[in-house]
Amino acid sequence: MTITIRTARGQDVPELIRLRALLLDDGSSSYAAANEEARRAWREAYREWLVPRLGADDDFVSLVAEDTENATTLVGTVTGVVDHRPPGPDCLTGQAGWVQSLVVDPAWRRRGVSTLLMDRLLEWFTSRRVSKVVLQATPAAEPLYRRLGFVDTGEPTLHLLGVS
Repeated sequence: MTITIRTARGQDVPELIRLRALLLDDGSSSYAAANEEARRAWREAYREWLVPRLGADDDFVSLVAEDTENATTLVGTVTGVVDHRPPGPDCLTGQAGWVQSLVVDPAWRRRGVSTLLMDRLLEWFTSRRVSKVVLQATPAAEPLYRRLGFVDTGEPTLHLLGVS
């Protein structure tokens, strides 16, 4: 098994949707799709959002993990977004990184793929002068993030749903 981490390309979009669906189509989280209509809607919106950003946005990266012995199927992905905010004591550059949708295919879990993806994403954030990185963890992924040095700040994450 040899895993390669690389930046996603246009031809990866169907696989990126398949992987993200593992998180969004069959979950109990507040952001999971509740029915087939919601599944279709997020997939279409994600494709429209994703395609123009791949390779064209300095504040966005989608990384993929592929098995070099079978490069037709991606085994994992993670997305990073740089948020520009006013500098503060915890973020002097005003650049905060957001980790989005770290997902590994179930057949490839517990083999270090998530760690490889996160290590590369953290390198990418460093190259963008990001002062802090933020994420929302599923209970299953929380131990990974803690091993990587993420901490619970004790501040609740609140959501205002249905704004638009």
